[in-house]
Amino acid sequence: MAKGGGERGQLLPVSADDGKGNGGGGAGDDAALFKGSAMTRRGAIAALSYMACSVLLVMFNKAALSSYNFPCANVITLLQMVCSTCLLYVLRRLKIISFTNSDPSVPSDSLFFVPFRILLRTTPLSLAYLLYMLASMESVRGVNVPMYTTLRRTTVVFTMTMEYFLAKQKHTPPIIGSVALIVFGAFVAGARDLSFDARGYAIVFVANITTAVYLATINRIGKSSGLNSFGLMWCNGLVCGPCVLFLTYIQGDLRRAIEFPYLYSPGFQAVLLFSCTLAFLLNYTIFWNTILNSALTQSMCGNLKDFFTVGIGWVLFGGLPFDLLNVIGQGLGFLGSGLYAYCKIKGK
Repeated sequence: MAKGGGERGQLLPVSADDGKGNGGGGAGDDAALFKGSAMTRRGAIAALSYMACSVLLVMFNKAALSSYNFPCANVITLLQMVCSTCLLYVLRRLKIISFTNSDPSVPSDSLFFVPFRILLRTTPLSLAYLLYMLASMESVRGVNVPMYTTLRRTTVVFTMTMEYFLAKQKHTPPIIGSVALIVFGAFVAGARDLSFDARGYAIVFVANITTAVYLATINRIGKSSGLNSFGLMWCNGLVCGPCVLFLTYIQGDLRRAIEFPYLYSPGFQAVLLFSCTLAFLLNYTIFWNTILNSALTQSMCGNLKDFFTVGIGWVLFGGLPFDLLNVIGQGLGFLGSGLYAYCKIKGK
């Protein structure tokens, strides 16, 4: 397939290079957010898009696992992967999207739309994605929404560590200070969590580690593979889909899902549909935001969107009584996230 019209005029931005000359969005999108800003307009749009998708996905996943008491988190993960992969296949077959950055050295005529050597090169990213998906989905079940978002904020520490070891990236004192403030706020907020669950907390921290590895791997492999955001998502689906299917089969999750009493409930099916749709959009915006900005910026966006996640989760699902210490801790976390955003935008 030569570079057809569908690949020349992409409707969606898919890489850091879009908008620099071939129909991505124009030079205006690559301009600074404002004079002196280190973040571009496209970077800001990517960050905001990620935050919106993330908040909504947490709500729908929580509704499926807690409100409906669906016992099989891995089945939801499998459904999200299958839906994303099928949608990517249809869009690519119709030439609405491309999987590459229009690099002539990366042909797209192979059986899987990407060369097998590229598929092998992205395997570490796919395995990191698999661990990230499984741990993140299970972590939502173990703790209430406010404490989930509080504990997930500590991901930034793991992300900074992974960026240092994988990319030798160092950060300025203001950035380090903002991260320290976030972590301190998380511990203050969790000091009086009466619903403390050691297993639930442990799974959240495992999810934090896998998230950090995943984001750092995106930054390392995503820019060197020749694939855009859709291409990376496609490779993830090809590698991880069979693994999750096998896992759900041997654990008996598929049988339990079929026997679930609310399986044919319109409300539950609507929740699953929105969950699968938002998972696709979230994965896309994660790649887009991480490649345009950085892995640490992606983690910080996760902290900033927590303001809405905590508020909505508190109203819809409860689980954590109002406590002044918790409010102070949440405020410190948001203050640290805001400080990082200020430093990033100002280029410090």
